Amino acid sequence: MTKSELFERISKKKIHISNKIIRHAIKEILEHMTISLEKGRRIEIRGFGTFSLHYRSSRLGRNPKTGKTIQLNAKNIPYFKPGKQLRNRTNTYK
Repeated sequence: MTKSELFERISKKKIHISNKIIRHAIKEILEHMTISLEKGRRIEIRGFGTFSLHYRSSRLGRNPKTGKTIQLNAKNIPYFKPGKQLRNRTNTYK
């Protein structure tokens, strides 16, 4: 689902809220989540899941085109762990 698809779904259900407010709310939520991760904070949304950063240390990698060995720098990777409710709902989907 893209951000615009999320906006469309919410705006269809919440006809008493203006589209401008919905668009702004989605933008603000995502921005605050990004800022929190940027600062190294963990984000927990009960029933949905947890966003956090996982540290990946520096290592040797390989360029897939040339096969040449290259040094990859250490970095933090955004990580999402689904909550129990989300796992259960997606596992019952057929």
